[in-house]
Amino acid sequence: MEPSAADMMVAVPSGQVTLSDRRTQRRWSVDVAAYHLAVWPVTRAQYAEVTGERSGTGPGDRSPAVEVSWWDAVRYCNARSRWEGLAPAYRLHPDGEEVEWDRSADGYRLPSEAEWEYACRAGTAGPRYGPLDDIAWYRGNSHERIHDVGGKQPNPWGLYDMLGNAWEWCWDIYDAEVYGTYRVLRGGGWFDEQWSCRASVRRRSHPTLQLDDVGFRIARSHVSGT
Repeated sequence: MEPSAADMMVAVPSGQVTLSDRRTQRRWSVDVAAYHLAVWPVTRAQYAEVTGERSGTGPGDRSPAVEVSWWDAVRYCNARSRWEGLAPAYRLHPDGEEVEWDRSADGYRLPSEAEWEYACRAGTAGPRYGPLDDIAWYRGNSHERIHDVGGKQPNPWGLYDMLGNAWEWCWDIYDAEVYGTYRVLRGGGWFDEQWSCRASVRRRSHPTLQLDDVGFRIARSHVSGT
């Protein structure tokens, strides 16, 4: 059995982050409560262990689980929570088209967009937490393929692959008025140019789509005793 996901998480302190959107030229600040975030994206091995399903293609079991939809990621979070005896964070409606986040639950979940960018920056002020070739797999160095997690340098908080290799699903809806139910993606991927691999870059995708450069990373709320 793979190690408990809780054993592979970093405690992220509370703080504040300013988000921005190039399309609308909007900027907004968000207070972030303390929480826990996985040191790297969910791997193919972790995904298969819980779901019994293989996810995408890659060099091995330690590559990110890609070709996973937002809904697949939500279901994985609940399944992983039950696997480890935690309270699932999501309540899925019977119609399978709506979900509610139980913020009091101690189970696994997707990070919010604000939590993701706050953790990616890890107290740094620039567009990236280090030189791109040292911290990320992107089009300039990936040989146009995905790589195992943890192969580049982590950020100052010990989080790997926050930029490059695979985009990561976040909880948030991107822009309901313009794009409906599309959810936020962050981080950039192995096929992206360097300008996409920055802490502030936002992308979107329909929650049912499974893409070969999109995976996810799990979080847990800061629950008493954890």
